[in-house]
Amino acid sequence: MGRIRFIFSPSFSVMLVCLVFVVSTPAAEPSPWLEIHSTHYTVITDAGEKTGKEVALRFEQMRAVFGSLLMKDRLNEPVPLTILAFKNDKSYYQTAPLRQGQPIDVPGFFLSGEDQNFIVLNLFEPESWRAVAHDYALMLVNYNYPPVQGWFDEGLAEYFSSIRLDDRNYEIGSDPELLAASRESSPGNLSRVNNPPKSFTELLSGEAWLALPDLLSMKHDTSADDEGMRDTLFYAQSWMIMHYLLHEQKLPDMGTYFGLVQIRHVPVQEAIEKAYGMTPAQLDQAVKDYFHSLKPLFTALDASKRPGGGQENAFQVYQFPEPVAPSDRAITSKTLSETDATAIADEIKSRIPDRREAGLQELNKLATTQDPAVTKTWSFKLPKKEKEDTDAPLTTAIGNEIAHRALAWDHLQRGEFDACLQELGDAAALNSQDMWIRYYLSVLKYKAAQVKKTDMEGLPNLMQDLRAVLEWYPEFANAYDLLALARMQGGGPAAAMQAERAATQLSPRNLQYVYHLAEIYESDKRWDAARALLERLQASGDPQVVAEARTRLGELTAHEKYGVSNASAPSSAKLAPQPTPFDVLDQDAAKRAEQSRTSQSETIADLRPEKFIQGRLIAVDCSQSPAAILTVTSDGAVLKLRTADYNSLLLIGTDKFSCAWSGRPIAVNYKAGGLSDGDLVSLEVR
Repeated sequence: MGRIRFIFSPSFSVMLVCLVFVVSTPAAEPSPWLEIHSTHYTVITDAGEKTGKEVALRFEQMRAVFGSLLMKDRLNEPVPLTILAFKNDKSYYQTAPLRQGQPIDVPGFFLSGEDQNFIVLNLFEPESWRAVAHDYALMLVNYNYPPVQGWFDEGLAEYFSSIRLDDRNYEIGSDPELLAASRESSPGNLSRVNNPPKSFTELLSGEAWLALPDLLSMKHDTSADDEGMRDTLFYAQSWMIMHYLLHEQKLPDMGTYFGLVQIRHVPVQEAIEKAYGMTPAQLDQAVKDYFHSLKPLFTALDASKRPGGGQENAFQVYQFPEPVAPSDRAITSKTLSETDATAIADEIKSRIPDRREAGLQELNKLATTQDPAVTKTWSFKLPKKEKEDTDAPLTTAIGNEIAHRALAWDHLQRGEFDACLQELGDAAALNSQDMWIRYYLSVLKYKAAQVKKTDMEGLPNLMQDLRAVLEWYPEFANAYDLLALARMQGGGPAAAMQAERAATQLSPRNLQYVYHLAEIYESDKRWDAARALLERLQASGDPQVVAEARTRLGELTAHEKYGVSNASAPSSAKLAPQPTPFDVLDQDAAKRAEQSRTSQSETIADLRPEKFIQGRLIAVDCSQSPAAILTVTSDGAVLKLRTADYNSLLLIGTDKFSCAWSGRPIAVNYKAGGLSDGDLVSLEVR
């Protein structure tokens, strides 16, 4: 028998859990399931340790190859990814998404989520990880490249999807559509054309290509299921343009091109000439000449048309040494209970629209069925102010912790906060060390505050939970975002800004993070910086984001002029915080008082307006590191721009500050000190 203290509430009232009894039953049959951990991924499999470790290795290899394509030493992965790998067809197809009532006919699929991503594989098929290479590439480019035109994302994903791996080399560059009868994408999001009439090689050999400026300007709607020839040609040409640009090592030129088009709004034709040093017609011809020089593509096409064809994989265009050998990565494994593995599979089902009801039904069964290995029981007492009879009946914590946790997330997504808290309480009673519980509690507080239009409750414990989550998964962008919002509520704009910048750097295409950063700038009276971000959001193309940014811009003007925002006006006064089951209110008040004292002792805010220039970085002086002085030239003028600590400087377009930079095109926000000097606010390297 052991004693724990646990705070729990089915309806946001306080209950104290007093006693826990642990009863063990005789050991069941050994579980065939393993939980395998590599540097970046978790693999859950029943296919044995050797096969499971191979899956983990292949994804580490694919990650390294993708980093080399983007010329990045470090890739962001701001959402945890779990790979569920079944050893047989039956288990896989009982989990796979449905199309017209039947499971998809590919050996792997990718499932994205706000909290975590999943990849599911059928290991009965050889090299099943290749089935998800396209969506895996889209996931990585989404986290590691600024928002750009659709041809770049799809062209890079198509190029990457041809990858083949072994322990010594990787091959890449073949036609990803050769003999592909169909290719499914993420459940509920068909991002590619199914059943193409021709392979890419055949299509580009016999059809008139789209004019290059038209292709690069094309609005690509990934939600549309357009099977027209024009859309198919979009993928084929995007693939070949990326093929050419990667082979010719023109990725830096591509960054220049996107800077001209996306930021300065230069016409496509002019941007091509400035970035690539050739006219659109010349670039178009260079791509076509490169395509016709790739003999392995045509050899594979011919082989596929002969009896017994389908040997296209033997005709890859390029072969390189494998960047990750089996000995380069520490991959560990441990046994996972069959109940836990079943709960993970059911959680995935609950996130697939056509499988959702079945998945939830199975999760509820697991959550209400006694675990064959361990049962935990506890009793609790309610405070007298909540209930006169303080002796509540004995309650049993049964079921599977992962099932409770998955049900909590489903309730949270539907706004069923009491039910979510109930499931999290049950999950924590079974495994109080699970960091997902602390993260989901933090999300619950945030969403409940949004609905109630009040402050987040239990601020100190919320921030403590988020810091623990970030120690567990240091790249969790949404945890940084929530931490920033908590810090802003607690009165610390500088700390909030630091956390939100971390979120935006980890996930540069998440517009909600940009919006929150604008809110933090506004709260800190950095009007120009807030306005610049909101104007950027107004041009995003997302109707909801555009509307929110437009409304916020109007409020910003009033806030700047009158010193009060619409949100803080008496007409929309916030409700007083209610008692919370998460914290002791005295602790919360003490924390706020300390933050207030700290804020009052800080130096007076810098009220200088921010300025923006584009130019060229001539040199960097780091002789007094971590301080740095950047010599920048712009329109004939030379500026000396300082940063007190380049490690905390907001960087755009690069992951790390370098004291060796020279001759780089840049854009900066700064606060002027005099006519020829100032203090850096942000630096964009192109």
